[in-house]
Amino acid sequence: MLFSLDAMGLFIMTSVVLGLAPGPDNIFILTQSALTGRKTGLVVTLGLCTGILIHTTLVAVGVSVIFRTSEIAFTLLKVAGASYLAYLAWQAFRAKASSLDDSDASAPKLKMHRLYMRGIIMNVTNPKVAIFFLAFLPQFADPSHGSMTLQLLLLGFIFDIVTLFVFSLIALGAGYLGDWLRKSRFAQRMINYVAGTIFLALAVRLVTTKFANS
Repeated sequence: MLFSLDAMGLFIMTSVVLGLAPGPDNIFILTQSALTGRKTGLVVTLGLCTGILIHTTLVAVGVSVIFRTSEIAFTLLKVAGASYLAYLAWQAFRAKASSLDDSDASAPKLKMHRLYMRGIIMNVTNPKVAIFFLAFLPQFADPSHGSMTLQLLLLGFIFDIVTLFVFSLIALGAGYLGDWLRKSRFAQRMINYVAGTIFLALAVRLVTTKFANS
């Protein structure tokens, strides 16, 4: 048996708490789902969870250790992630409100595959996610229970399923709020402004993150 029931229960509970903790991922899902509908939030969720699988794979094969030992690699990914958050902030600040009547006809909408890719990019380009998985997953793995690679992959997959469930609930809940938001231009402008401010603050916080070994 790779994991004890107690260890797995603790891992799942921790994963739920981490999924609910305020961060760029669930904030992005909340705002996108509220403004453009539940389907949008769910597609973004799938993209973010795909990014989690990528990070899990990197950790399992040992590649993510680069981001703890190489300051150059850490800095490059950090700048890329901060730049993307700043881009999202810029888009939120310049977004125009649209009424419920014309939202389907004239409001610009990203295609589903672009929303999916946006979720992947946002997750993969955040070095804190790579470092988090490198520090978090091994705590629940035990070399005496078999292949560490297999254990890490399985833990990452379970974490991804839990995150998918939590993020989907956020997307669905925000979608109901969106029925009201799409009728209010003021509400749309305010939530876009708040989202833009949050994304910009997250970008600044990310770009000022110090290298783990410094």
